[in-house]
Amino acid sequence: MTERSAAVVRFLTPQDREAWEELYRGYRDFYAKPHDPAVFDTVWSWLMDDAHETRALLAESEGRPVALAHFRRFARPIDGAYALYLDDLFTSPDARGTGAGTALLHRLAEIARDEDAVLVRWITAADNETARRIYDREATQTPWVTYDLKPARA
Repeated sequence: MTERSAAVVRFLTPQDREAWEELYRGYRDFYAKPHDPAVFDTVWSWLMDDAHETRALLAESEGRPVALAHFRRFARPIDGAYALYLDDLFTSPDARGTGAGTALLHRLAEIARDEDAVLVRWITAADNETARRIYDREATQTPWVTYDLKPARA
């Protein structure tokens, strides 16, 4: 499969737990996050709950899930509109360069269009050069700087 080949992108189903967990584990490995079973169970429960804001897509190559995207809708008061936030995008190392990540981004753009969202936004690590090549080709880097504020102590 070449970069121009189209992966099949679909929403996650309850039957995808094992494939999703393998991809999510790879994503967490990439960012050096521990494999806490409670986190896996919590995120899976969110993804299986139609009332929860978090949704997931899988990209398949030859019928095998090779990439995932977790995303959610959020309000943009500055625009008086909604947008989609891409929390996580991961392609298994053996499927990089196949177009799976690009296919996920294109599907997210379609969902944004269909749901009247004004954009799809995400962040990535500055040194994530492989992903940034795709992101730079498919999207516009913003000038915004990201901050994290920890909760106040009790």
